[in-house]
Amino acid sequence: MNNIIVKSPTTTKSALGKISHGSSWLGLVGAAMCVMWLLVAIFGPWLAPHPVGEVVSDNIFDSLSAAYPLGTDYLGRDMLSRIMVGARFTVGLALVAAVLASTLGTSCALLSVVSPKWLDELISRLMDAFISIPSKMLALIMVSAFGSSVTLLICTAVLSYTPGAFRIARSMAVNIEALEYVQVARTRGERRLYIACVEILPNILNPVLTDLGLRFGFIVLLLSGMSFLGLGVQPPDADLGSLVRENIGGLNQGAPAIVIPALAIGTLTIGVNLFIDRLSSRRSRRSGGH
Repeated sequence: MNNIIVKSPTTTKSALGKISHGSSWLGLVGAAMCVMWLLVAIFGPWLAPHPVGEVVSDNIFDSLSAAYPLGTDYLGRDMLSRIMVGARFTVGLALVAAVLASTLGTSCALLSVVSPKWLDELISRLMDAFISIPSKMLALIMVSAFGSSVTLLICTAVLSYTPGAFRIARSMAVNIEALEYVQVARTRGERRLYIACVEILPNILNPVLTDLGLRFGFIVLLLSGMSFLGLGVQPPDADLGSLVRENIGGLNQGAPAIVIPALAIGTLTIGVNLFIDRLSSRRSRRSGGH
């Protein structure tokens, strides 16, 4: 006869507690990373030890030192100063684009759900058309057609990620719209705008904010990739992707000038994902408890 091991409720709760504790610890690490890069983006240009374009050393691709904590780049400029300034472009552009994409996608989803069937189909098919175009391909087409600028980069990111935000928001809004209290509001004669903003939006807001964080991470990678190809933020300005590209000559030396910006992009995206995962797990446990 096979031995059957039955775990007691106490054992199961202990295991869940360990998982929860690990998730909480990783979530705090992710939150710390997010806060750190947000502070760097806000205050970095004022705290940078050197002017961002000033050549401060005769040695290119210099190693870490007390004078230059993150070394120097291919021209002898201080990498710490350039990263502190470049983070503003990476974080700022991605944050603006993510907020716009999430806001536009959610607004279109709410409009679609409370509108007549023909308008719902029109909006949905238009979003399907945009979501079928890979984000990097759309970005390359836009830059090739109109040239590279900060405004164009934001518009490209918004066009690329609005359809995804729309689909997630609409899938949740459709379920909420079918509930009884929404039908009661319709029976009372409430306007569509009231139903969308008062009855539906508050009940999908938490998942929408979670998706906003994920969109931010995706946009960071998109903009960094574009800058690495030379199609993103243009000189004399630079973001983290540009810093990797312009110092690519130091790759065979393992120069900090190319390693540090790559690590910066990695810690930013990983931090956002850890933080979002923590928020999602907390919401799931709260729902499960009910």
